[in-house]
Amino acid sequence: MDTRKDEGLKALGKKTEYKDDYAPEMLETFTNQHPENDYWVRFNCPEFTTLCPITGQPDFGELRIAYIPDERMVESKSLKLYLFSFRNHGGFHEDCVNVVMKDLIRLMNPKYIEVTGLFVPRGGISIWPFANYGRKGTKYEKLAEQRFATHE
Repeated sequence: MDTRKDEGLKALGKKTEYKDDYAPEMLETFTNQHPENDYWVRFNCPEFTTLCPITGQPDFGELRIAYIPDERMVESKSLKLYLFSFRNHGGFHEDCVNVVMKDLIRLMNPKYIEVTGLFVPRGGISIWPFANYGRKGTKYEKLAEQRFATHE
C-alpha cells in the first residue's frame, strides 16, 4: 500500500512554488516500500539551467540522476523544484553535479548514486561532469569504484 499521502509531503499535489535561487530545502523524501530489493531509480532533467558564476550567462544542460535507494526515496516533484532552483544560481558545471549528488546523499542516504551533467557547448566546448558514491564498506562502494573506472 502506498503511504506517501501520510508522509507530510509539501510539494506533491499543491500549487507549485518556484524558488529564485538554490533551494535544497525543497527536497522531500518518502518511505521506500522495497528497501530489501536492489533496484535503480533514474531521473532525467533535459532542461537543467544554471548561471555561469563569472559572466552570469545562462548554461543549459541535461542532468541525469541514478540511484539505488535504501529506506528513503526522493519525491519527484520536490526534485524538479530543487533542480529548477539552480536557474538563477551561479555554479560551474562540475560544482552543480557534485552539489546535487551531495544534497541527495544527505537527504536519502542511498546505497549508491551517480549524477551526470551533459552541458551544451559554450565557446565551442562542452563539459560532461560525472560524480558517484557508493556506501562505504559495502558492495555499493565497489560498484562506485567499478562504474567510475569504466565511465566514458
